[in-house]
Amino acid sequence: MPLSAISNVFSGNPLNRVSERRGDQAWLDGLLTDAGSLALPLWNGQPLTETGKDGGTQLAYVPAHMGLELAGGWERLLFLGLWKETAVFAVDMEGGLDPCDGPLAGLGAFKDLRAVAMALPAAEAAITATAKGMFEWRRKHRHCAACGEQSEVAEGGWKRVCASCNAEHFPRTDPVVIMLATFEGRCLLGRQAMWPKGMHSALAGFLEPGETVEEACARELMEEAGLTATRVHYHSTQPWPYPNSLMIGLIAEVDSADARPDQTELEAVRWFTREEARQLIAGGYDGCFAPPPLAIAHQLVKSWAEGEA
Repeated sequence: MPLSAISNVFSGNPLNRVSERRGDQAWLDGLLTDAGSLALPLWNGQPLTETGKDGGTQLAYVPAHMGLELAGGWERLLFLGLWKETAVFAVDMEGGLDPCDGPLAGLGAFKDLRAVAMALPAAEAAITATAKGMFEWRRKHRHCAACGEQSEVAEGGWKRVCASCNAEHFPRTDPVVIMLATFEGRCLLGRQAMWPKGMHSALAGFLEPGETVEEACARELMEEAGLTATRVHYHSTQPWPYPNSLMIGLIAEVDSADARPDQTELEAVRWFTREEARQLIAGGYDGCFAPPPLAIAHQLVKSWAEGEA
């Protein structure tokens, strides 16, 4: 049963993470060598995919023992959890040579997650996002932040431990507030200079220490568009593995339409009526277009345009 009426891409991971058993290395080793266990290879963050019987795209798993061979040990392995009684692992592969031209020949093709996420079953997109986000964290935290010595993987890949100073390091998730500002039947979208011509999106920014979600939303609106928030409504969240964020979607009422882009984060801002917003997400309006359905920004605009938020 869904926990929320709104389900964004990369949410809804169906695996039982069994986090209480990750510290049992003997149990994990047993699962890894079990003939029924599976492993999902990722190469430079791209999942291995195949064409299913229905002609659609799906993840391509390999036996877990093969994943162990590909990984060469636990440093590049991650215990994702259990699908019913089946253990599922992920293996992190890097380098310039496509493994499908080598040890994984004939087993599928590696695809960019952004490009393939909407084609994958929703549960598989969520599983892949979990693996990608974890590998991104691990790749950037191989050394102890306390003493600088190299750390070692523990608890199925969900923790790193420094053998030198015994410091423990856990995955970090960076919270990002992303908000759709509204005023008298219109919503505000902005654009950055680096984006494709015509693309407009919701405003966003990282939550800072000591802030509530609502306070971060208000600060970002003031900094980027010179607007004062008067009320903030929660919409939904989205895990975002680029590299390790949680997007916190909000609808923010503001006190005026006097929006001014800061010319640092944003080069332009523009107000849209509900009808214009509906056209925007349907394909475009007056030379503008919204982010794709993959992004929570699209869902924020869609919900507001359709009167659901």
